Amino acid sequence: MEWLVSLVIGVMTASGVYLVLRARTFPLVLGLTLLSYAVNVFLFAMGRLQIGQAAIIRPEATAYTDPLPQALVLTAIVIAFGMTAFLIVLALKARSELGNDHVDGLIYVAEEQANNKNESKPGASS
Repeated sequence: MEWLVSLVIGVMTASGVYLVLRARTFPLVLGLTLLSYAVNVFLFAMGRLQIGQAAIIRPEATAYTDPLPQALVLTAIVIAFGMTAFLIVLALKARSELGNDHVDGLIYVAEEQANNKNESKPGASS
């Protein structure tokens, strides 16, 4: 079972890194979301999950599930949801303002404006 969780974490991390390296904003948002899911699964797996073990710790208990990673994962899920919503709104606003969805779209717009200024100047050679 541990190898399966490790494999899932590895696949989600690799997919997230691949999507983060794309030049468009929507795959970037998906990649960051996948990376946050991979970190959440990793933290959840660090809590030594055991099937059939109660969350209440008794003095005679030898094996129990640590509740701290579960609390961290719940907090991380809420933070990741908020950040994902913010990134989606930011990407949509950048798309509507800049006219493209490239990650470095502002650079393209600045270059186009500089080219337009050079062309509109009298005596400027192209």
